[in-house]
Amino acid sequence: MASPRAQLIHIDVDRRLGHEWDEWTGTPLPNHGNFDSPPSLFFRWASLALAVAIAVVVVLLFLLAPRLGQVHVAIPAVAWAVLAGGTVLCVSWWLLLGASFALRRSLLPAWLAERGLFLRVMAFTSRVASWFGRRDWVENAAVKVYNALALLRVRRVGEGELLLLVPRCLSRTTLDRVLDAAGRHDVPVFVATRGQLARRVIRERRPRAVVAVACERDMVTGLHDVADKVPVLGLTMTLPAGPCKDAELDHETLERYMAAFVGRSEA
Repeated sequence: MASPRAQLIHIDVDRRLGHEWDEWTGTPLPNHGNFDSPPSLFFRWASLALAVAIAVVVVLLFLLAPRLGQVHVAIPAVAWAVLAGGTVLCVSWWLLLGASFALRRSLLPAWLAERGLFLRVMAFTSRVASWFGRRDWVENAAVKVYNALALLRVRRVGEGELLLLVPRCLSRTTLDRVLDAAGRHDVPVFVATRGQLARRVIRERRPRAVVAVACERDMVTGLHDVADKVPVLGLTMTLPAGPCKDAELDHETLERYMAAFVGRSEA
């Protein structure tokens, strides 16, 4: 007996690019659009990004200290003490986050990890990496770290409470397999033509959990926007034909992410 197909909420296969790929010139993407990277790459770049942020604050405070001292002689000393304390807290948080990932244990509350502060650091690290042309690889690694942390806190949801978000740019074969898999899990599928529509369907349908599929750029932006409001697991794609056309994904990982929320194995 054939497996039931998932409910398809919307589909639009227009190739019009989103703003995340505005600078794309039509040339083939590096490594055929496969930006697979180890999680350690994100930790290295995020450490650099945090160090840059702290260094900028140090320089600004150094330049402003004389003027602050004119207001009150104690202000520079207090400002340096606050900066030192903030730096200690930042380093401590970063070490605990790394330990959570390495040990696969939730050592931090969600608002300091995958559903809070981590999302801000991920977005900032993405911007720093873009200055050096490494954005997609770093974002791929960042999503892997995010998922590892999010999986530590995944809770099962009821029937119809999980929503699968996929982009318009999946190849027809890939989309067919996604619909078959979602049907086996009784998960409705929304094919988003724009990020704002994905956010809208989340607001309107109010799922208790989301599995989202997107390229690295849209994924990091989307997680930053919604992951602090609803539990999300994100799956990035490969782009062999360039952005926004005939994208492919890891179907086994998609099955695993859906099963994490609905508790059903593949038939």
